[in-house]
Amino acid sequence: MNRIIFLLGFFAIGVTIVYFLIKPDEEALPVINPIDLDKEMVDSDIERIGYGHMIGDFSFRNQYNEIITQEEVSGKVYVAEYFFTTCTSICPVMNKQMQRIHEVFKDEDDFRILSYTVNPKTDTVEQMKRYADEHGAKDDKWHFLTGSKEDLYSLARKSYFVLKPAEAQNLGDAGSDFIHTNNFVLVDRESRIRGYYDGTSKDEVSKLILDIDRLLKE
Repeated sequence: MNRIIFLLGFFAIGVTIVYFLIKPDEEALPVINPIDLDKEMVDSDIERIGYGHMIGDFSFRNQYNEIITQEEVSGKVYVAEYFFTTCTSICPVMNKQMQRIHEVFKDEDDFRILSYTVNPKTDTVEQMKRYADEHGAKDDKWHFLTGSKEDLYSLARKSYFVLKPAEAQNLGDAGSDFIHTNNFVLVDRESRIRGYYDGTSKDEVSKLILDIDRLLKE
């Protein structure tokens, strides 16, 4: 009888160990795909993909007139935003919060911030350099990116999903909902979207900081 009780106990311990080894991490950040988003945010060309979405290739100039491509963030965790330097409403609030993120991770080799302009007509390389300096951006960690308006908006619409396709056809240089998007987008080492955060909310950005740290440790 004692032998049976011992074997049953041993079996129960083994099952418990296996369960904890194979059970999913309930705290793991989701991998966000087109199928997870509101249909109006997903371009029809992307919608059919459903799963396996990754940020597409890009090529823009940063505040130092350097060409920045997908290679710069390959294998790194990064946060992306869309803004414009002459915005006087939510952009200053967002970039004050982005400065918090920058300060925490400015010495982390595997982290970057990509701030894309939605108004490249005004936001030249020189203008972006002035703005970056005002925000204490470390040259190799926080890139302020400008380039073709068509390419900037296409990336927003088809990769980051921060622009409704219907809006993309009618955007001017100011006065649109898209220009005032408050989303910070968290992207992992495999170029997958792992979260959206309200860049005007201190609490949301505090959560984002924690999630960046988690991804860096994955």
